[in-house]
Amino acid sequence: MQVVSIHPAKTGAPLPRPIMFSSAPAGFPSPAEDHLDRDLDLSAHLIRRPAATFFVRVTGHSMTGAGINDGALLVVDRSEEARDGRVVVAVVDGGHTVKRLRRHAGRCWLEAANPAYTDITDLDSDAHVWGVVTFAINAL
Repeated sequence: MQVVSIHPAKTGAPLPRPIMFSSAPAGFPSPAEDHLDRDLDLSAHLIRRPAATFFVRVTGHSMTGAGINDGALLVVDRSEEARDGRVVVAVVDGGHTVKRLRRHAGRCWLEAANPAYTDITDLDSDAHVWGVVTFAINAL
């Protein structure tokens, strides 16, 4: 999965949207409630550290198993710890890619979340984690 654009998370006036008072069950339907509770600011839920957060647009299909589809908008926090199993934006061969970070027995590699794609195992000394993906926003 390739990064096609990177945008800083700007703070400022919130973009409030109404939120339903009740939850929406994914199983059996419940009676509809005709009122809204309060406004919901998506930035407050998606951005923990504005100065370290970026939006990244990606292309490709290597991470569909992780819920990241072609054209997804990712929220990336550069201050998060890049631990084993986290989805990261990494710099490899001078370009940005999105993969799952794997560390085991002194080895480090980038794992694709689609069996049609190979993992990146031959990381050179210039390869590094650029940030940790905290949210993926996809069209349904």
